[in-house]
Amino acid sequence: MSFLARVFHGDTIEEAKVEDSVVTTQSGHRMAAADARFATPTAPSKVICVGFNYRDHAKELGRELPSEPLFFLKPASALLAHGETIIYPPETRLLEFECELAVVIGRRCRNVPIEDARSVILGYSIFNDVTARDIQKVETQWVRAKCFDTFAPYGPVVATHVDPSDLRLMTRVNGIVKQDSSTRHLAFDVFALVAMASRIMTLEPGDIIATGTPAGVGPLQPGDEVSIEIEGIGMLTNSVAAEG
Repeated sequence: MSFLARVFHGDTIEEAKVEDSVVTTQSGHRMAAADARFATPTAPSKVICVGFNYRDHAKELGRELPSEPLFFLKPASALLAHGETIIYPPETRLLEFECELAVVIGRRCRNVPIEDARSVILGYSIFNDVTARDIQKVETQWVRAKCFDTFAPYGPVVATHVDPSDLRLMTRVNGIVKQDSSTRHLAFDVFALVAMASRIMTLEPGDIIATGTPAGVGPLQPGDEVSIEIEGIGMLTNSVAAEG
């Protein structure tokens, strides 16, 4: 199985394919995946996120499951590639991880019927909806809690041939499993989310919809390493460091 990616080749970023642990860039350069420095696999114009899309996560935070998707946005400035460092800002005392399946849009679209949603999807990736939980609990809009630089780790690849209906998701912090669930527990599935989001805004190639996190979210500390693994896609790993 091959995957889509973007990697650094010198000072430039090239689109690439990853197959059998070998990265081949658009210009023909080849390297071992273990030696590659990955950029985010697309450069989205927007990151669309979904709150409380797993019943168990809503319950652990004392919230009702929404009757419609709870959409919010993260800015492109929050994006972070595989292997890069999540910065723990001084404004928060409770930084938490959230493992999520990311839907990657393949073509410009608007008002997509749910039955056609599959046709506008390029593939699927991994997303970590890093959250300042203490800030989130005291504000009704989540801009401060969700939008600091580095709060949107994404990647390292896009899988174009996986079925999103029942993928296992796992989060490990310093090697210890913290989240272990499946996309079959999504309240609103991938295709419903694409259709509903496209009713609100034009979706552009490379945009992502982060589909929400299951129960088990927890704290990160400077010095931690957080890894999110999704079946059929791979693993997104980032370290954590205090600002400055």
